Amino acid sequence: MIKIAFYKGLLIDINQKEQQFSTIGGDIVLQSSDMIVHLHETLHRLREYLLGLKSITRQEEIELFKEVKPQVLGKLIFYNEVYRIETSCPFSEGKMYIKYFSGQLKLLKKNSRLYRDNEFFRYYRSGRSDRDGEYFVRGQLHHFTGLNSFYFETDPNFSTYYDHLLARIIAHELLYAFLLTRIDPETRSTSISVIPDELRWTGTKNALIELIYALYIAGVISNGKIGLRKITLIFQSIFKTPLGDVHHAFHRMKDRAGNRTLFIDQLKDSLEHYMDKSL
Repeated sequence: MIKIAFYKGLLIDINQKEQQFSTIGGDIVLQSSDMIVHLHETLHRLREYLLGLKSITRQEEIELFKEVKPQVLGKLIFYNEVYRIETSCPFSEGKMYIKYFSGQLKLLKKNSRLYRDNEFFRYYRSGRSDRDGEYFVRGQLHHFTGLNSFYFETDPNFSTYYDHLLARIIAHELLYAFLLTRIDPETRSTSISVIPDELRWTGTKNALIELIYALYIAGVISNGKIGLRKITLIFQSIFKTPLGDVHHAFHRMKDRAGNRTLFIDQLKDSLEHYMDKSL
């Protein structure tokens, strides 16, 4: 229980720091720089806490390296990329500004191909947990063929290899959403917008994408005058859930065997069941 409280406290602290920026607005370069320092210190605190423990259960170790460290490291990588991109931008507005961020988005998509087709990425996106002991417990790698070279530079006492890979995936998803807001003039902001930590999407990402498409196709948001990309950005911001390439995910849903509107049908069944109980 103490471990869980410590982990939760770290994540809440990060969220409160982000909320502070969301409230006061300001310069993204300065904000991202501040977050880099804060997240680096948080990562150090997490490492010192872990190494100071006399014992840790297998499940606690999985929780740390699957749910906690990747969130901290992922945001650290994200804010570092935001700082790099923003300080390298030679323009402040106009077509060249949009072209610059469009180029950064293309580069991100190209780099994401390095992990999107591997087995671990599919495991993560499917929400599975049956191989957590293999991916998120230290000392489980017994061969090194084909591993990314960053593994050999990590601390074996504070890394499982896959927690770092997961952090990079999280960072890419956050950066994807951020770059879209910089490209679209109507959604650009002078601060990195965040939502209170307690408001989160706890269903699958595919379920949220299915809901977004249903609302978009039905034209029930702004009389159908708002685009799919903007609706997606809104839901990502509200629920703090990066969705990545929603078009690709939707096309996979179209090829589902059996029920293609799985989540929408579950919503309907749940609502009808509740109505029946209320009679």
